[in-house]
Amino acid sequence: MSNNAHVSRRRFLTKAAQTTALVGLAAPFYLKPGRVFAADSLAEGMVGGPTGFAGAERYQYGPDTPEGRAIEAIRALKAAGKAPTRIVLGLSDGSIGQITQPFPAGAPSVKDLWEKETGITLDIVGVPNGQEFTKVMQDISTKGGAFDIYAVEWNRLGDLAETGGIANLDEYVAEHKPEWDDPERGYVGGAQGVSLLNNYRGSTYGVSLDGDFQTWNHRTDLFGDPEEQKAFEDKHGYALKPPKTWKEHDEIAAFFHRPDDGLIGCTDLRNQGWGYTNWYQRYVSTASPNQFLFSDDGQPLINSDSGVMATEEYVKSLAHHSPDAISWGWPEQYGNFANAGAAMTCAFSNLPKFLDNAANDGSKVTGKVGSHLPPGRMHDDKLVSRTVLWLNLSASVSSQSEHPEACYLLLQWLGSSRIYSWMTANPGGYFDPFQLSNFSDELVRQTYHDYHMDVVRESVRRTVPTINYPGATAFHNALDENLVGALTGSMSAQEAMANTERSWKRISRRVGEDKLVEAIQANKAAWPDLTD
Repeated sequence: MSNNAHVSRRRFLTKAAQTTALVGLAAPFYLKPGRVFAADSLAEGMVGGPTGFAGAERYQYGPDTPEGRAIEAIRALKAAGKAPTRIVLGLSDGSIGQITQPFPAGAPSVKDLWEKETGITLDIVGVPNGQEFTKVMQDISTKGGAFDIYAVEWNRLGDLAETGGIANLDEYVAEHKPEWDDPERGYVGGAQGVSLLNNYRGSTYGVSLDGDFQTWNHRTDLFGDPEEQKAFEDKHGYALKPPKTWKEHDEIAAFFHRPDDGLIGCTDLRNQGWGYTNWYQRYVSTASPNQFLFSDDGQPLINSDSGVMATEEYVKSLAHHSPDAISWGWPEQYGNFANAGAAMTCAFSNLPKFLDNAANDGSKVTGKVGSHLPPGRMHDDKLVSRTVLWLNLSASVSSQSEHPEACYLLLQWLGSSRIYSWMTANPGGYFDPFQLSNFSDELVRQTYHDYHMDVVRESVRRTVPTINYPGATAFHNALDENLVGALTGSMSAQEAMANTERSWKRISRRVGEDKLVEAIQANKAAWPDLTD
């Protein structure tokens, strides 16, 4: 992954103010104001949580909850003289607002609530967008001890754990019981979701604070137009609807591709550092329930019929993309969609939050956005559709912290379902929903839209991990470079996959084949087996 690509993602809201098509993204959100509570009081039986706004009781917690246990454990550490006076959290600039900005009207901020309930200062240090991993590795390698908690992309857990720079959290998880796999409130997918987001080689090294699941969107005004429906059915012999298969997707994208009229068929990204997440979706659906990237003994599987087919499709899809698709990043994609310039796209789950938004005066698609599940492939009358998780922020405790248990307890409190639902509803940052409780929460559904939330939840259930074991960056860079070569015509699909295989084998030897095999096998627990 290139740093430039990451900058595009994390600086999107900042750049948006300078993008004509996205004027208005920084405007106040449209959430309906509720009755403000006159008193700073908790509901009966609750021991903590926010107050001051209608519905605050949904985010309050009793003593026998993950949040309640975390606060009580922190207080016990303080009483024993084993708690810090402050915890330093290094956090991507674009995410800080959800912790520091009060939301909704009448509420405290998450930071203020933590400090009120624990007496421990939460010192948030903004990390320049795109430099999170670099800053963390500097702190680890120099033993600088600048942070107690690191927040880095989730698929860096393997690399960080192997340096010894982040703490294994298993003992704290066992003692304080975060209930991430709770069947009603926990992660979508239960134990599979926990493995996907928090674990490396079977142990907990991170606590997820994000939900960067790639989600498909379409224009309802185009798909619902009777003239478009008739023309499409006359041409293809089936009804125009959001695609279920890659064949349907490509036919629909080609049908709507009218560049002379300012309409692009689809704008799922093809640029360096980002586009291969969309190659992933095509590749992993070539087998049921999944086409894996590596065999159980660590051998790459991409130099195969599946890899070549996915790459050929990926290249051919340029025909219904922008002529500049290979250079487009997230600002261009979001700007184009806001300007009604595309029929379909695949983006972070926040696209409707920002673009289908009455407060965004620059958006031409307000009230015209729909969501659908990722396209897939039929295998023995069953549909395998898959999407991916990408750039998701995960928080880890620095091995240099003098108070690792207190740091973990902050993360348990922050990442548990009640506090996280309240936090992710706040439009002030990038933390997106991923827990069952988030998808049923009133404030979250207002921010992200009812029509979108159910699709996101079901997309999460169909998510495969991108590479998240040692050498993740090198593996992705090798794949990336060869896919770009295929897109630009400097090599064939067959050559791209053969080159990637050779590079992956060299990387495997460098990071240690035995270590890699163990990680690959443990990672299998994070892959879904759901078919439709």
